[in-house]
Amino acid sequence: MTDNRLRWAVPVGIVTTVAAVVGFSQIAGATDAPDLPKRTASQLLVDLRGAQLDALSGTVVQRADLGLPAFAAAGGGSDFTSLVSGNHTLKVWYAGPDKVRLALLGTLGESDVIRNGDDLWLWSSKDHKAVHSKVTGEHKSDQGPLDPQNLPKTPQEAADRLLATIDPSTVVTTASNVTVAGRAAYDLILAPRDKDSLIGSVHVAVDGERHVPLRVQVFAKGTSAAAFEVGFQQISFEKPGAEHFQFTPPPGTEKSEAPAAPGPSDLPPVDDAAKPVLKGTGWTTVVVAKPGTMPKDARGILGQLPKVSGDWGSGRLLSSKLFSALLTDDGRVIVGAVAPAKLYEAAK
Repeated sequence: MTDNRLRWAVPVGIVTTVAAVVGFSQIAGATDAPDLPKRTASQLLVDLRGAQLDALSGTVVQRADLGLPAFAAAGGGSDFTSLVSGNHTLKVWYAGPDKVRLALLGTLGESDVIRNGDDLWLWSSKDHKAVHSKVTGEHKSDQGPLDPQNLPKTPQEAADRLLATIDPSTVVTTASNVTVAGRAAYDLILAPRDKDSLIGSVHVAVDGERHVPLRVQVFAKGTSAAAFEVGFQQISFEKPGAEHFQFTPPPGTEKSEAPAAPGPSDLPPVDDAAKPVLKGTGWTTVVVAKPGTMPKDARGILGQLPKVSGDWGSGRLLSSKLFSALLTDDGRVIVGAVAPAKLYEAAK
């Protein structure tokens, strides 16, 4: 993304192979296909990549129905880790790459990420805690491939990940126009050519006027309901006021200071021996992470999963509608948008 595209200075890092609402009507509003000038799939891809976004505010609805085990799915909360399951409402304000606010609303409180210039605040009203840090560059995460906070929180974030993966392994088509957040939009469809992918298709609703993504839906193979969806329920392209980015912790809040968020030039080079190994190509790429690279929370989740074994060794398996993850007993984490058999092949 360029600096005038929507970006989030949020500490993140999950299964990025899942790029990736209670129903189409809840987010989309109207069901009739609106009239728009004809655009081909190729033209829409160009539109998305060239879209300019200076400001917006609105309400985002996110739904995740990944088919995770109950202990791995913490839906309904106001912590960003709850985004892996259930229905969620977020408020978004954007006035440039250094003025961003994202608020996850829950039944017991809310969690906010606020960037105002070089100041970055993470605030939890439920925990009465606020963490402040200075941003020295584009915020990067060191949380590894299974951090639940890395599910896309806006349509732009989801679409940017998808656009970065388009290659000859992807079929790009269009469907009937849709209405999202009261705005007419094109329906751009990305689908894997490889039938071994658990992902059946990804639908991106592209605003008919501004060409920015309004909604992204990820469908598992052979299903008609989105397993993951994030889209605007209400949106305005007016620049939000400065007050939305000014934050002072409320009385009684426990405040702490975190190290400055590093920019790309500040990060130490990664040892080649520690880099994940990629097996396969396109939508069926399998990521093999070396021992010790998985976040503690993710290790705790996978440690409760069913045991599996074979000629590749033994470990524990997480299966969902869109991806599978294997934690081997020798400490490797193997993840892909494929069935478990593909992970076992990669583990040999």
